[in-house]
Amino acid sequence: MDTPLDTRPETGLPLLLDQHDSVRYHVRRRLNDEVTRLERRIDTLRATNAPHAGIIIATYERLIERKKGFMTRWGMEPGKSFY
Repeated sequence: MDTPLDTRPETGLPLLLDQHDSVRYHVRRRLNDEVTRLERRIDTLRATNAPHAGIIIATYERLIERKKGFMTRWGMEPGKSFY
């Protein structure tokens, strides 16, 4: 049986999420919040003597770089207001 997974009728209109300001604002805000939380975690880890703190800090820093890179590629400057 070859039944399609999406049975909705084709509208012919492409959905361009990168052009919807509300989606862009939500994504930018969410990513900025995540970056802020990760930076706080890094500060906390630097103040402790946990055995694997260095590895965790490096991982968090890579996550921050990737999130900021994504935001830059999509025209959402990290840390700046969208409106």
